[in-house]
Amino acid sequence: MAKTTKSSKTSKTAKKGKRTTLVVVESPAKAKTIEKYLGSGYIVRASMGHLIDLPKSRLAIDVDNDFQPEYITVRGRAAILKDLQKEAKKADVVLLASDNDREGEAIAWHLRNAFTGKTDAPVSRIVFNEITPVAIKEAVKHPQDIVEDRVDAQKARRVLDRLVGYNLSPLLWKKVKNGLSAGRVQSVALRLICEREKEVEDFIPEEYWTLEAEFLKGKTKIAAQLFQYKGKKPELKCDADVRKIIEEIKSSDPVVTDIKTQERTLKPKAPFTTSKLQQAAANRLGFTSKKTMQLAQQLYEGVNIGSSRVGLITYMRTDSVRISQTALADVREWIGKEFPDQLPEAAVEYAVGAKAQDAHEAIRPTYTKYTPDYVKNYLTRDQLRLYTIIWEAFVSSQMKAAKSSTTSFDITAGDALFRVTASKLTEKGFYSVIKLLSSKEEISGTVPSLKMGEKLAASSFTPEQHFTQGPARYTDATIVKMLEEKGIGRPSTYAPIISVLLERYYVNRSNKQLVPTPLGRMINEILVESFPEVINENFTAQVENQLDAVEEGKFRWPDMMKGFYDPFKNRVDELMGSLESVKGTMDEVSDKTCELCGKPMLKKLGRFGYFLACSGFPACHNTRSIPLAKCPRPGCDGEIVARKTKGKGKEFFGCTNYPKCDFITHFKPLAAVCPKCGQFMVEKFDKKHGSFKSCINPDCNYLHTADEETEEDAE
Repeated sequence: MAKTTKSSKTSKTAKKGKRTTLVVVESPAKAKTIEKYLGSGYIVRASMGHLIDLPKSRLAIDVDNDFQPEYITVRGRAAILKDLQKEAKKADVVLLASDNDREGEAIAWHLRNAFTGKTDAPVSRIVFNEITPVAIKEAVKHPQDIVEDRVDAQKARRVLDRLVGYNLSPLLWKKVKNGLSAGRVQSVALRLICEREKEVEDFIPEEYWTLEAEFLKGKTKIAAQLFQYKGKKPELKCDADVRKIIEEIKSSDPVVTDIKTQERTLKPKAPFTTSKLQQAAANRLGFTSKKTMQLAQQLYEGVNIGSSRVGLITYMRTDSVRISQTALADVREWIGKEFPDQLPEAAVEYAVGAKAQDAHEAIRPTYTKYTPDYVKNYLTRDQLRLYTIIWEAFVSSQMKAAKSSTTSFDITAGDALFRVTASKLTEKGFYSVIKLLSSKEEISGTVPSLKMGEKLAASSFTPEQHFTQGPARYTDATIVKMLEEKGIGRPSTYAPIISVLLERYYVNRSNKQLVPTPLGRMINEILVESFPEVINENFTAQVENQLDAVEEGKFRWPDMMKGFYDPFKNRVDELMGSLESVKGTMDEVSDKTCELCGKPMLKKLGRFGYFLACSGFPACHNTRSIPLAKCPRPGCDGEIVARKTKGKGKEFFGCTNYPKCDFITHFKPLAAVCPKCGQFMVEKFDKKHGSFKSCINPDCNYLHTADEETEEDAE
């Protein structure tokens, strides 16, 4: 059990009149919601996150004294802290209501220490997993002590990350480029992305073919795929292989030789954890992990529903699928009224993962009665879309299983066996509340009634060429899934990991895929080669297990640091002297001339990618974007360069003659030239072809997906 320490403060003499309770939360939106619930006698204020933390300008860790951190008031937050101290001095009771996780516990711990000597009021901690009147009032009735072991776990993570980051970053400054930085968890994620990119580049597509036959039953057409040839799975490597089979069977008499029907039970899935929510939002809604968490935070903290303010979902950082008994009773009552035939006899239970921290429930709506239809007029479009999948996932998880029926028909023509299948839902079960279910999912394929031994007529044969698809680059959804599977990070860190890699320009997004930049690959190569024992998934997962042990009171956090720091620091010091610097090695002389001084322009790798800089620096400071292609507009002598939109900074590509020429494209231009029309090619991606090259010319239909490059592509 985690140890706790009781507040040393005793309740001061009650003031005349009504007692005043100060409640401190993290965000203004949450404060606004909670203050409405508690009413008079309560003042709710926001700390705006961490007010006390490590300074940014120095290590601030006493490595000779049990790695004790040196905390200071965060720059720019002193006024907020001072105001909270004034409110605490006036209050009869102070309740610290920061988030119910390690970071929230640390915020409460720092605030309690900052209030010491500033108020006589007792300072306690309250926690809740949902912002509803019942949950808030119940939490206020049961104040508790700060859990010191949980604070120690946060301190251990903060100190370890500081030791790693503040030692690796100077190494990168000296050997690569000023201003670079490295982090313990982010560097492991970068390694995974770089290793996957290497697999993508090394993959060689292989050609294969499929054969579809069209059979006739009277005037009805039936399309079927070649399933077996001479009793084996067909291996069709070229057009000739397919043509050979067609020649052998085209004059045969097709006949229905087998009919099988299979019934399947489709069980509902568990309600969302943080990871599963981010994956579902990415796959179904196209949201980044960062956007998903921002929207979830808004839904959690409260939105105005008519004249009342409601926290619509439970806490959104969790790796548990547990549901409270109150919530189960609520959802079962709703299902019993709306879909009585789909209510199981008993509540459905889901196994909590071995690595899950069970402090929180799964992510669920706070009230089942607030259906997506009920709240749609009060939410933004994206808030509603995210709330909808959360509501549907929770409600469907407590409904009966669905059932489907799949019928397969085998049609034999000579030595070839063709198969056609059709599926349909026979019992909707939990799909009854999933409105995003498409008609294709309910009914897949339609086949006329066929009987065993029934003869058909062969109408046509359609061969189709394909190429095997290599490993896919990571997306927000798949990298989050991988991080979770490997035990890297925790629910609160998945979105920040991706954001940091993008902000540092170690990774770019391309067609929703995460692609390492040249800078990111260089950093990864140096870190993996120099610190293989640190920049790996096993070490990172081991750290997470040790942090859990600290939180459970089973492990002293300074002992974590002692086993790690000395060998790590010795390795950093060694590399400071021995690692060869690559500064400037990626600078190349371009064929461009500086328009200001006439000197050659250099292609340089900067913080945000490649750019052109005058070789006359520091006398000349001229820089400009690197041209990627000639503008395709007739009569325009401009060049296409990368640009970013205002606000979100989304990359697009436009002409240097803007605004005279307004040509833009959101697809990245390539050095390849279209062999049909001579205009430049762009990189595209879709589910059918994967990554492929396509001509920028809308009047040209050239598409290149094969492994065999044209002569122009190779150049």
